[in-house]
Amino acid sequence: MQKTASWTIVALVAASPLHAQTIDPHQVIGAAIASDIARDRQAERDARRAPYASPGYGPIASAAAARDACAAKALYQAGPDGKLIGRPRASTMATGWEVEGEIGFADGGTVPFVCSVRNGSVSGVLLKR
Repeated sequence: MQKTASWTIVALVAASPLHAQTIDPHQVIGAAIASDIARDRQAERDARRAPYASPGYGPIASAAAARDACAAKALYQAGPDGKLIGRPRASTMATGWEVEGEIGFADGGTVPFVCSVRNGSVSGVLLKR
């Protein structure tokens, strides 16, 4: 609605006194409101057509980047005493990668993790404790 108000003000200021005689301010306001309503309806139609569409792609565009991002997220969830064991394995999926690996702890225990990268960003990390 703020854009509608700003366009209305611009239209009223831009109209010279000569044009002010032929352009009714009510018509300008009505047109701005109608445009705002049409934009809202278009957004609703787009949301119905693709309700689960991704808002955009993240920066992860390779298997190596997926491994690095998932390892960092898994280590963060494991806590400060967790260490990555070996190199995580990345396998492709339709919309990204699935990464599997292991995290070791100072007491000798290990925890496997699974992570998924979809549409360029990490969508979930599961530590199998």
